[in-house]
Amino acid sequence: RLARPSATWRSTSTSRSDLQVLLARWSAAVAQMMAGGTIGQVEPERPDAVGFDTGEALGLDPAGLTVTVGLGPKVFTDTYGLSAARPALMRELKPLPSDAFDPRFTGGDLSLQACADDPQVTYHAIRDLARIAKQTGTAATRWSVLGFGRASAGKGQSTPRNLLGFKDGTRNLKADADIDAFVWVKNGPAWQQQGTYQVVRKIGMHIENWDTDRVSDQNAVFGRHKVSGAPLTGTDEFDPPYFDKVEAAGAPVIPATAHIRLAAHENNEGVSILRRSYNYTDGFNDVGQLDAGLLFLSYQKDPAHFEQLQTKLGASDALNEYIRHIGSGIFFVPPAPAEGHYIAEGMFA
Repeated sequence: RLARPSATWRSTSTSRSDLQVLLARWSAAVAQMMAGGTIGQVEPERPDAVGFDTGEALGLDPAGLTVTVGLGPKVFTDTYGLSAARPALMRELKPLPSDAFDPRFTGGDLSLQACADDPQVTYHAIRDLARIAKQTGTAATRWSVLGFGRASAGKGQSTPRNLLGFKDGTRNLKADADIDAFVWVKNGPAWQQQGTYQVVRKIGMHIENWDTDRVSDQNAVFGRHKVSGAPLTGTDEFDPPYFDKVEAAGAPVIPATAHIRLAAHENNEGVSILRRSYNYTDGFNDVGQLDAGLLFLSYQKDPAHFEQLQTKLGASDALNEYIRHIGSGIFFVPPAPAEGHYIAEGMFA
């Protein structure tokens, strides 16, 4: 799955009706594009005209396109007269040990994530949705990331790898019962139920430093074998990690600072989150090093679950020597609207 998540947008209008119109128009456009259509006719003389499609996806099928829309904390304030509609747990994330934010990649009032098997389809989706926002005068892009790779392993597929070469998402939530327990919101008004909280983090990687380290050290950082993906206490990727197993000298086989030990639900009071992560690269920086990393998105019924995990990881994870959290945002993702309705319609009732 290829993604071009335009991670956050800033609002440029304080009109409640403008926001409502934008969400309605986005909903209609997304439905048309997911069905393989354009959002209007192609107008050669006026490609920027309202209601017309830009045309770069003509002749392409939808390639499994999906679009996820998130609402940031500012939406649920008196700015739009929507403070009473705020989801119960919506708030800014608390400061975390790993934070090293660049203001250019932080915050936002709306989020869009487009995913498809064809990067041109994702580009077209974000381009046309951005154009709608500009035409309505409601929102402008704050920061965006072009991600690539599969977010998770599907049926019959191997687990995808991050840019450090390790399998990413081996223990991710997969069973419907687990996703139901840890991801979906069950209370509040009807328009919020089966929604979720989305956390977005742009994580830069020190690729060159990582490449100089021995694979045995890399294995210890993650707590897994790089090639097979197996925990250091096992032989198969999906073997359960045994955190109490020790070497002859008494040291734990999976080090105390290993990523999988600190993130494991067994060591976090059972807390789990749904991860949807994509690799990204912005080429090379001005000193010739790769500007690359992970666009990390997590979905959970309570943002405190992400904070609980990241507090431990940010303080003790051996991986912190090679990564930095440079961007962040939090959003509420409403459930998909029924046919004939639009995203978060009930919020305006």
